[in-house]
Amino acid sequence: MKKKFLRRDAKRSGKFGKGKGKKAKWRRPTGRHNKMREKKKGYPAVVGIGNRTAKKTRGQFEKKMPVLVMNARDLEKIGKDGIGLIGKIGTKNKIEIAKKAKEMKIKLKNLNSESFLKKNLKSKEPKNSPEKGEVEKK
Repeated sequence: MKKKFLRRDAKRSGKFGKGKGKKAKWRRPTGRHNKMREKKKGYPAVVGIGNRTAKKTRGQFEKKMPVLVMNARDLEKIGKDGIGLIGKIGTKNKIEIAKKAKEMKIKLKNLNSESFLKKNLKSKEPKNSPEKGEVEKK
């Protein structure tokens, strides 16, 4: 399992604790008498060169390497039961990719295609269509 390195007083102060986003990121302890810096027994681990994950498994998700998807054609590269990672794209492309991924049974790591489609398809109605009871003028 991947080790979670927290900054020096993460347990004492709530604003540095786990799940606090930017504040929870690692900061090297630099104090003169700092026990973490001195790697004393009983203190949290310090980031070091030996803590890196193995090269074979680095970046993998569920023992498979995710493939970057920028458009619907990129899903064909993945194949069945593969894992896709959606890049920085617009909503229109995301909807197209989510539909095709659901159809091809491809899992997307950073997008839940079912809930995304449910949320975005009902809000994507044509804007120029006439309301109920109104008659189009010609």
